[in-house]
Amino acid sequence: MRYLFLLNPTAGKRDCTAELAPAIQAAAQRAGIPPEKRKVVVTQYAGHARELAAEAAHTAQADGEPVRIWTAGGDGTFMEAMTGVQGFANAAVGCLPYGSGNDFLRTYGTRAEFTDLDAQLAGGEVTIDTMQTNLGLSATICAAGLDAQVAYGIPKFRRLPFCGGTMAYNLSIVQSICGPLGHHLRVQADDEVITGDFLMLAICNGRAYGGGYVAAPEADMQDGLLDLVLIRKIGRVAVARVIGGYKKGAHIQNGQVTPPYQNIALFRRVRRVEVEVLDGRPIVVTEDGECEERMGLSAHVCPLDARILLPAKN
Repeated sequence: MRYLFLLNPTAGKRDCTAELAPAIQAAAQRAGIPPEKRKVVVTQYAGHARELAAEAAHTAQADGEPVRIWTAGGDGTFMEAMTGVQGFANAAVGCLPYGSGNDFLRTYGTRAEFTDLDAQLAGGEVTIDTMQTNLGLSATICAAGLDAQVAYGIPKFRRLPFCGGTMAYNLSIVQSICGPLGHHLRVQADDEVITGDFLMLAICNGRAYGGGYVAAPEADMQDGLLDLVLIRKIGRVAVARVIGGYKKGAHIQNGQVTPPYQNIALFRRVRRVEVEVLDGRPIVVTEDGECEERMGLSAHVCPLDARILLPAKN
């Protein structure tokens, strides 16, 4: 067995690599992992984790060995490594949550559990579904609409003097709510076609995204299905109330839309989703912390397509 740790120095609010690298080496020594079987690497640029993970999986496969890879960063770094090992049956990927979002782990545990290095090294492998979209591979959620638009606008405000993270977030919310709300969409969910005006939507393999928005509180990463949530266009006065409940996952219970959201939310469990924008205005789409404007979106589930690492439970 080989062990590789990929540390992203640009993830999160501060560089964790200086303190994390020696902590990993110490935990590996306690676990009895020989020095020649473990490696800690700091990534140098976007996409580097994908390259390093692919190289490690290929080399280990050629030598007839399995490899376990952990990323220290956010969901983007984790998915880079997941993409890199795609197609390699000998590789599994785990997450050390040192990014700004880390929504993947919310399906399986807490940040404290996932930062426990001893528990990580003592943990095991689980096979899960992934989701392929026209933005790339994801294990969590691909969302579009108001929430994605807010995230898309934050970097612009961060460039302003004295405008930190919270201020930039609040200014982006104001800008998004004051602008045109919602999009006229055609959504094909398997064989069903839904056309209407929607504020936002989420195509979910995992339960949470956006730093804790629980779009799909009952999503199962091993059921071979995606949870599709559509929020209808509503008036500006109601946005804060609706989004507040949506963030907590209050809109779905026991596989059904809850009574307060009956006229607001649509919920389906599907294998494939196609979204087409009909009003001529690009919709902002977000996946694993990355945002871009699109005139359409497609996603399909890849059943039991990847192996992940989960920390041992105390």
